[in-house]
Formats: sequence, structure tokens, C-alpha cells
Amino acid sequence: MSSTALPNHRPEDEKLGFGRTLLYGLQHMLTMYGSLIATPLVIAGAAGLSPAESGSLITASLLMGGIATLIQSLGLPFFGSQLPLVQGVSFAGVATMIVIINGGGGLPEIFGAVIAASAIGLVVAPFFAQVVRFFPPVVTGTVITTIGLTLMPVAANWAMGGNSGSTDYGSVDNIGLAGFTLLIVLLLSKAGAGIISRLSILLAMVLGTIVALILGKTDFSGVGDGPAFAFPMPFAFGAPVFDVASIIAMLIVVLVTLTETTADILAVGQIVDTKIDRKRIADGLRADMASSIISPIFGSFTQTAFAQNVGLVAITGIKSRYAVAASGGLLVVLGLLPILGRVVAAVPTPVIGGAAVVLFGTIVAAGIRTLSKVDYSNSMNFIVVAASIGFGMIPIVAPGFYDQFPGWFAIIFGSGISSAAILAIALNILFNHVKFGTPSNPSVAAKGAEHLAMDHNNETH
Repeated sequence: MSSTALPNHRPEDEKLGFGRTLLYGLQHMLTMYGSLIATPLVIAGAAGLSPAESGSLITASLLMGGIATLIQSLGLPFFGSQLPLVQGVSFAGVATMIVIINGGGGLPEIFGAVIAASAIGLVVAPFFAQVVRFFPPVVTGTVITTIGLTLMPVAANWAMGGNSGSTDYGSVDNIGLAGFTLLIVLLLSKAGAGIISRLSILLAMVLGTIVALILGKTDFSGVGDGPAFAFPMPFAFGAPVFDVASIIAMLIVVLVTLTETTADILAVGQIVDTKIDRKRIADGLRADMASSIISPIFGSFTQTAFAQNVGLVAITGIKSRYAVAASGGLLVVLGLLPILGRVVAAVPTPVIGGAAVVLFGTIVAAGIRTLSKVDYSNSMNFIVVAASIGFGMIPIVAPGFYDQFPGWFAIIFGSGISSAAILAIALNILFNHVKFGTPSNPSVAAKGAEHLAMDHNNETH
């Protein structure tokens, strides 16, 4: 069928016909699938869940990602930007959720924190477009970089086997399997076919699992345990627990999520060449937060727009929001198939670790790319980045650093992302918005960095 776009309609309202819509929707789903299942896999491993429980967490994330995508792309009154944006579980909260688990809170406390923080996010969403100036690249770049850095120990632990009490933890076999998976990711990323390159993470995990199966290092015997088709049960992991410190830590994640989604809305608006105003941003952010409030009820986490799918819109030139809605429908179908979740949960931990090295490293690279947009000349931005990332690394390199502090303090600052975000926001306001006392010349650290950069440039010429 031919495309139809009425003359006075927005580009994103183009209708492609059923076949093309379904095909492009499948492509969107495959592009983000690997990233979508990464968060529930991480949390399931950190919480020590069984394969069946891990499968439930995965399918819940698929279902909620589909529902959130439908709300965002098709829209409801006051909810949804009506743009080609694919939604899914935000990776920004992983480090914070691991801290909550390690503190003994478990999944119920995570779900309670997500619900409460997202409810606050829903309230502030209409005003966020006006305060987004407090989250410039110097803040968002710092936070995104820290997210990736704080997750690298998780990738290393998985590559070693995931269970430090196991006899083969850190064995050559485990690390070799992780290395094989990493190698496949790199080779497939170099592939000439774009679809193979974009699916490199997912395909590498499949090949790594096949090798593990041949070597007898994985077990799929539990895949058949439980129904093949089921709707996720509400509060299957227990009623949510609302802890103030966990809510505050998760609120930092929600603010980062709002910032990321705002950036994605603006980016896709430019790609589609359609009008983006404050109302549309607010509607998109409300869709994010409403989906995030509902998600924990069925066993999932905060929802956000997926940046890789924004890139896919630019690459393919397919601007129709209905193609993205089709991907949401496909995710809903997959979310009703728990047997699929159990298959994914049986993937060996070292395989996930090998893929995670690239996955988490990509987050660091994205943060560095954002920081490259920052103006460091004659400003305090250099010290904002340096102090915030350094502060965020403290609980990562010294996990017991805050053990003697009150529990609420340890939960908030025991997360590298929370630590870095709080300091970056505070220092950005202090140095870049509160002009009183700010020197006209850059700080000693920034000046030193300028000299280092000049020396490097002189050596390279």
C-alpha cells in the first residue's frame, strides 16, 4: 500500500499501510530489545532471583515498555507527545537500585521508591521545561558518564561468573566466555549490514549462549517451568515499601530521566521537522512519569525514551509515529509470553558480562560526547565536571566509604550517580547561576587543564 500524508498534517502523522508499519515497528523493537532487557537482567542478578522470577521481571519490562510506547506515540489527553519515540526501562536507575538491594531493601523498596519518585515527577513535569536550564550538558554529561563508570564493576563481576561464592568464579572459562561475547560484539559492529551492526549486542549474546550450551555452562531445563502465556500479576514480588532515603535517591534518577526524555523529544522533533512547544514536552514527560508509576505494580521500573531509536528515525527517514506504535504493540505481545522471559533469564552470566562491557562503556561514551559540548574556556565548568565525577567515584572505588554514616545518607550518597548528580547540580547553580563571588578568571584546576591541553597540542604539531 502507498503512504498517505494529508497536506496539512504533521510529518509524524503519516500512515504507511499495515505491512510497512508492522515491518518498521519490528525494526524499532529489535533495535532497542537488547537495551530493554538489560535492566531487568541486572536487577535480577543483583537480587539473586531464580530463572522463573527473572523471566517475570523481563516480561513485565517488555509489557510496560510496550504500553508506555503506545501512550507516548499515540497519545491520550495530557499524556504523550505523539512523536515517534520508543519507550522502555531506563538504565539510569540501575546503580541506585543495586545500592538499595545491597542495603537490604530488596525489590519491594525499589518499587516503592520508583512509584513515589515518579509521582513527584508527574507533578513537576509541566514545570520541567522551564527549569531544564539547570540541567545543561555540564550536568547531564557528568551524570551520564558517571552512570556508565559506576556500572563497570557490575560488568566485571558478571564476566567472572556473577557469584563470588561459586567454585568457578573468576575462572579462565568464565572470563574466556565473556571475552568471546565481547569479541563477537566488536566484529558484528564492524559488519557492513546496518541491521546486523545495530543488533550486535543481541546477536553476540545468542552466539555466546550457544557456545556456553556446547561447553555445558548453561542450563535451559527450567524454561518449561510455568505457563507459556500469562499476564503479569500485580505486586508479584510483594507490596511496595516506601523508604524516604530510597525515594530521594530515586528522585535524582527521575530528574535525569526527565532531562533525557526532554532532550529526545527535542531531537526527534528536529529530525521529523515538526513543531515542539512546552505543552508537547510536558505531555511527553507526563507519559513517562505515568508509565513509571504503573510499571512497579507489574514488576518493572522507570520508563524513558530510547535514544537509539531516535537515531533510527534519522537513519531510516521513517517519521511515522504509527510505526513506533506498532513496535509498542509487539512489545505488549512479548510481555504476555513469560516463557520468552525464562529463555532470556537462562543466558549465562559471563555472556551478559561480555556484552555489558560494551553496553556500559557506550553509556560512558555518550556522557563524554555530551561533555564535549561544554564550554570550558574561562568558566568554572571544568571544576564542576572534575569534582562531581570524582565525588561519584568514591562509593565505587571504596564501597564501605559511608558505612559509618546514617542509613538514609548511605543510600543516597552510596550511589555514584546520586552523588555525582547532587554535586553537579549544586555546583552548576553555584558557579554558573549565582554570579556573586565567581572569579573572572578560571579556577586553578581549569587553568591547569588549559596548560595541559596546550602542551598536548604543541606536542602533536
